[in-house]
Amino acid sequence: MNILIINAGSSSLKYQLIDMDTNQIAAKGTCERIGIGGFLTHTPKNGKPEFKGEMDFPTHVQAMEAVLDKLTSEEYGVISSMKEIDAVGHRVLHGGHKFSKSVLVDEKVKDAIRECIPLGPLHNPANLMGIEACEKAMPGVPQVAVFDTAFHQTMPEYAYMYAIPYKYYQEDHIRRYGFHGTSHRYVSGEALKLLGRVEGTKIITCHLGNGSSLAAVKDGKCVDTSMGLTPLEGVPMGTRCGSMDPAIVEFIANKEGLSASETLTMLNKKSGVAGVSGVSSDFRDLFAAADEGNHRAQLALDMFTYGVKKYIGAYIAAMGGVDCIVFTAGIGENNPKIREMCTRGLEWMGIEIDEEANNTRGTVDITGKNSKVKVFVIPTNEELAIALDTKEIVEAL
Repeated sequence: MNILIINAGSSSLKYQLIDMDTNQIAAKGTCERIGIGGFLTHTPKNGKPEFKGEMDFPTHVQAMEAVLDKLTSEEYGVISSMKEIDAVGHRVLHGGHKFSKSVLVDEKVKDAIRECIPLGPLHNPANLMGIEACEKAMPGVPQVAVFDTAFHQTMPEYAYMYAIPYKYYQEDHIRRYGFHGTSHRYVSGEALKLLGRVEGTKIITCHLGNGSSLAAVKDGKCVDTSMGLTPLEGVPMGTRCGSMDPAIVEFIANKEGLSASETLTMLNKKSGVAGVSGVSSDFRDLFAAADEGNHRAQLALDMFTYGVKKYIGAYIAAMGGVDCIVFTAGIGENNPKIREMCTRGLEWMGIEIDEEANNTRGTVDITGKNSKVKVFVIPTNEELAIALDTKEIVEAL
């Protein structure tokens, strides 16, 4: 079975074709600048050459047609025809309170995704465009929606509610939803395999990248997470501010003469470690600058790791203990220094990492010899998780 994974943005479309007999990527690529020109990067994994070039993508439909053309082409292809694509799995950002698991796409599901646009105004419209582009290009091929918010729907009410007038929850569904759910679900599941059990387990997953979030996972189910109604809440991130006093929005808006939307754009795109450091949102640049004595770069790193450490402590308290901590995503998987900084000072809680193991890559147990808590590095694989969900749903039809 071949499953095509689609992650559609407002002006981009990322894809992977996965052979589910081997769980290996057959081809992957990205369509960029949709609506403003177009550029396609297509990488087959069968030894054929990579394609990079400008193409005309007025809409996501043309981008999807170009993807299918490259997947089936004699020069760059990995399949002989579109008939070899058995299903399509779509990453959808926001499912609101409506979806606690992945679902087969039909008109009701598309309507529900549209209803969640106010909760995910940047991503949900693009996700819908991706779905509809695939429907047009591949009529009759099953489409499955996998929601970033679904894994967090097991949170108890007291964890997902905000202390604002209750009518805003009743009327507008304002609550904590959380994101990176597919990643948290995947790596916590891998951690459960390493632990050898599900019942009675308490896991903290740290998805640390340009966007970062943590989740508390008890008995394999999410009981709390750091992101909120939107991905802006939580730890400081690459360009996002993370949690802060909401009165700051009014203060800055009044001082700078900005609208609420303009202020939120600043908090989403010009804040975080980039805003604090004035250097970059890339942690490699921050470490380089800090090594040269840049105080603000070091401050940004300290704020980020301090924020992660606070959430780890909070989730240990919330779950009444912890069996293991998992680091994943671009920074969590690839930056040993960040992992060391995030766990430094937690020895009294029985959390230590092994310095030598911490400097290796891949799935690795970095638990220190005196640690009572397991610490794992587990590379996330959201695309495979989406593909596995899609396969399960399609095989049940």
